[in-house]
Amino acid sequence: MIEFRPALLTSLKHYSREKFTADLMAGIIVGIVALPLAIAFGIASGVSPEKGIITAIIAGFLTSALGGSRVQIGGPTGAFIVIVYGIIQQYGIEGLTVATIMAGVFLILLGLFRLGTIIKFIPYPIVVGFTSGIAVTIFTTQIKDLFGLTTPEMPGDFAGKWMIYFQNFGTIDLWATAVGVISVAIIALTPRFSKKIPGSLIAIVVMTLAVYLLKRYAGIDSVETIGDRFTINSQLPDAVIPALSWEGMKGLLPAAITIAVLGAIESLLSATVADGVTGDKHNSNQELVAQGIANVVTPLFGGIPATGAIARTMTNINNGGRTPVAGVIHA
Repeated sequence: MIEFRPALLTSLKHYSREKFTADLMAGIIVGIVALPLAIAFGIASGVSPEKGIITAIIAGFLTSALGGSRVQIGGPTGAFIVIVYGIIQQYGIEGLTVATIMAGVFLILLGLFRLGTIIKFIPYPIVVGFTSGIAVTIFTTQIKDLFGLTTPEMPGDFAGKWMIYFQNFGTIDLWATAVGVISVAIIALTPRFSKKIPGSLIAIVVMTLAVYLLKRYAGIDSVETIGDRFTINSQLPDAVIPALSWEGMKGLLPAAITIAVLGAIESLLSATVADGVTGDKHNSNQELVAQGIANVVTPLFGGIPATGAIARTMTNINNGGRTPVAGVIHA
């Protein structure tokens, strides 16, 4: 069994005002970046935006407070979108809640039995192929909104979606397309000018202002906003324990195992990448226990599966975050 020793405890031993200042700035920037990402991942997963935000807050806090990495940032990620969407379609929100809690228990057991080191033996081509497949699937789900298409109800399968897109491409909205294309261009070009400020943050600020001005002064209101489609509650909900049955849990076992394995791979991959940049060494088993606790607690408040997020972790590092305090501040 592992010794329960979060990186936060060792980080606070020689903590200083300089470190806190650096963590504070990094935490604020990562929090600003994480907010729209959490909303986007929530929507793409088939749930409301606030469920993505809840996940970023609760799982983000628990990952930093209890994890084995000094700089890891936890929250909802793109890798889970396809899995979460499929579970909701088949079992509903309550089924997703139960599957996520089960996955959290599996992650805790992986950490307690010191199986975190085994993850590194998974063949790299499998990880690349899996994540590339997820990228293609996510890309496919976003075509309708990217081009502002008017379509009937979308089918769940890959080929069916593209058939609908081709049949309805005549309904393209040029203003929505322009917003999407310019946003992608800003994200792609920003690293040439700034290594610290993420291009996604610049794109959100610039294009949100542009769409507001277009609506206010040019009367162009065809670009749909988050507020047009959703209402976001600004309060954390009360914890709700889902109804558990043996038959239901057996049916959700494959989904729970998938969430647990993917969460373990992504979180430890992210922590390993962070180690290479900072020169630190994370505790993989402690990290799995923290991820497990986060995935047990978060769905009780309506959240979705969470894991270590590579992009947000790198944003944290690039902006000076060096202890888990930055992750706590981000949450």
